[in-house]
Amino acid sequence: MIENTVILGIETSCDETSASVVINGREVLSNIISSQINIHKKFGGVVPEVASRKHIEVINAVVEEALKEAKITLNEIDAVAVTYGPGLVGALLVGVQYAKGLAYSLEKPLIGVNHIEGHISANYIEHNKLEPPFICLVVSGGHTFIVYVKDYGLYEVIGETRDDAAGEAYDKVARSIGLGYPGGPKIDKLAKEGNENAIKFPRANFHDDSLDFSFSGLKSAVLNYLNKAKMTGEEINDADVAASFQKAVIDVLSDNVIATCKKYQVDKIAIAGGVASNSALRNRLIKEGGDLNIEVLFPSPILCTDNAAMIASAAYFKFIKNEFSSMDLNAKPNLKLGEK
Repeated sequence: MIENTVILGIETSCDETSASVVINGREVLSNIISSQINIHKKFGGVVPEVASRKHIEVINAVVEEALKEAKITLNEIDAVAVTYGPGLVGALLVGVQYAKGLAYSLEKPLIGVNHIEGHISANYIEHNKLEPPFICLVVSGGHTFIVYVKDYGLYEVIGETRDDAAGEAYDKVARSIGLGYPGGPKIDKLAKEGNENAIKFPRANFHDDSLDFSFSGLKSAVLNYLNKAKMTGEEINDADVAASFQKAVIDVLSDNVIATCKKYQVDKIAIAGGVASNSALRNRLIKEGGDLNIEVLFPSPILCTDNAAMIASAAYFKFIKNEFSSMDLNAKPNLKLGEK
């Protein structure tokens, strides 16, 4: 095994174009992110075709900046890693084709990485002593999973959303009360001014002992509440709506992940994904985890968002097992965790 494995990671699954240089899966030399938030804000959400075009425009410059900041050349990297799913197919294709061309021209290994596995691996960067097994709650705009991380690259999905992802519900509710995009940070901020017990919004409970999630009913309940209030002329307190909605989301996220720890007798939770930056979720899990002697770990906000450092980290654990991808690697927008 190479003493210091240097991996160039590339991430283009949605609306962030990112490149990163990471040593041994833990030490980040650079992590450049070109965000498209301001572009998509006027549309109220990500427009796939616009995202793809923007990736094409900036990907070369982003990779060059990552190499420059890391103070290394392309010849000094040991492998090229890239997200190949899940995500927006057009956006994924930009990164995959770029990475394939780069790996081929450099005669370096190509490593395709699952985006969800990348989010999980962000915790290896933030907490460089972290090792499996642990429970990971992955919560973002497109994904909501509870994953039992048995070993590096070995996962069991314990629970997942049956409809909307938690972050998607945040975005839709934020838009309905006029906060705009992206909704997560805006609702988190506004909720601090409201009463979380003001409105009783529903929590989805399944009757099969499942630890799955469902947020479509909650989202619809908020929209129905707002529409009814407008029709009857009732005054709407946006802060109360935000706080009550957020409490309903965090109740089920926290309850299910804590139940998973008890069921599998695991005393460590790692949180990942964009919603992992949510202050209410962090506070709730830290408190509940502390009461039960469960360690709760979070990445820094920059590692919660889509970024290439997490992709390079995940790729390292494939590199040391010689798990390389062939040059026929293709984008898989609906790729499942653990699927090859």
